[in-house]
Amino acid sequence: MHQLALALRRQGHTISGSDDEINDPAKSNLAAAGLLPEKEGWFPEKITDDLDAVVLGMHARIDNPELIAAQAKGIPIYSFPEYVYEVSKEKKRVVVAGSHGKTSITSMIMHVLRQENIDFDYLVGARLDGFADSVRLSDAPLIILEGDEYPASAIERKPKIFFYHPHISVLSGIAWDHINVFPTYDNYCSQFIQYLNGMQDGSELYFNAEDKEVCRITDEAAVHLKAVPYHTHPFHYEDVTAVLQTEQGPVPVSIFGRHNLLNLSAALAVCRSLGVSDERFYEAIRSFKGAARRLEKIAEHKGLTVFRDFAHAPSKLKATLDAVKEAMPLRRVIACFELHTFSSLNEAFLREYAHSMDAADKAIVFFSHHALQLKGLPTLHTDLVHSYFERNDLEVIDDKDRLQQRVASLLQESGEDTCLLLMSSGTFDGIQWQF
Repeated sequence: MHQLALALRRQGHTISGSDDEINDPAKSNLAAAGLLPEKEGWFPEKITDDLDAVVLGMHARIDNPELIAAQAKGIPIYSFPEYVYEVSKEKKRVVVAGSHGKTSITSMIMHVLRQENIDFDYLVGARLDGFADSVRLSDAPLIILEGDEYPASAIERKPKIFFYHPHISVLSGIAWDHINVFPTYDNYCSQFIQYLNGMQDGSELYFNAEDKEVCRITDEAAVHLKAVPYHTHPFHYEDVTAVLQTEQGPVPVSIFGRHNLLNLSAALAVCRSLGVSDERFYEAIRSFKGAARRLEKIAEHKGLTVFRDFAHAPSKLKATLDAVKEAMPLRRVIACFELHTFSSLNEAFLREYAHSMDAADKAIVFFSHHALQLKGLPTLHTDLVHSYFERNDLEVIDDKDRLQQRVASLLQESGEDTCLLLMSSGTFDGIQWQF
């Protein structure tokens, strides 16, 4: 939302906003642009008749006083995706959808298009080298959108992806998530069926042929589309570097892991459709360093390599660990995972994590009681969490100071040739890691 505000400000619009809690990086970015509200909170007096539109974030409740004031005055109200579509109706729209891999695929496409000097707008869920912002809106004829299946807003409960109406789409994978919104696996899958059903006849769909659920959903709902499968790009490792096997010869890349090379194939398919030759794609992708918090290397010294990753769902957790073990088979891997999302902190979903951390040499799960309180969830006990992962030597820690001490102790014991993986969609309760 704050990145959309900044993008609209750059276009010359007059922008104001409210929130009941504003943290960095949003706080600093808004302050630098002169858009930071004087006070946190909701102020219905801000909703005046001269407003052209209100854009409603997905965390604003149905009883939000500013929302009620806008409704009373008849001011047009858009959810985030509705507004993005409104300003991109005349553009060619590419949407990357699915349970995982969305940010990585979107980032790869953006990186290649920029290298090819193709003008485009975008919406992506992470910081990316070479791009100052995560939202760009201009008069470009093309927009690349990371599509989220989470509800659009309090008054528009349909998934965000329903509103983008893509000409080209990717379906990257299906793995149950967002239990607070989609209480059953079948209900979750049905959102992607509806998404494909809603795409215009003849639109292009590139789908992950290695995901059985994606194939099932595509068979059921994509008969009216130009559906093309993609697979993991052929590759091999030289030391710890992934090398693509291509008709143009070997192409070393900075990313690694089968899941990322599967994502790369999706990006290649989209870029082909947008007119980028395979030769040019491979030349551009060499310099792609990855998106922030997607197997992002944050430290390396004295035989220790530390990666930060956004992994939070069971499938993402397993894919990340498998990637590191395959690329660095001789390294001792210490995996530290934070339960942070509503789903991961919910006992009804915890059973989905069974054996998801088996690939690590040492596995630690952390959760914060503060996070449970913020999400209105009942207290969890470490023994209960331990039982659901089904790994006897797993450690479960619920205090951030003890977590820091335990990680430091393990690193001291491990010596050289160690890899530490910090996996979370949160911040480990605000820990400032020092390595």
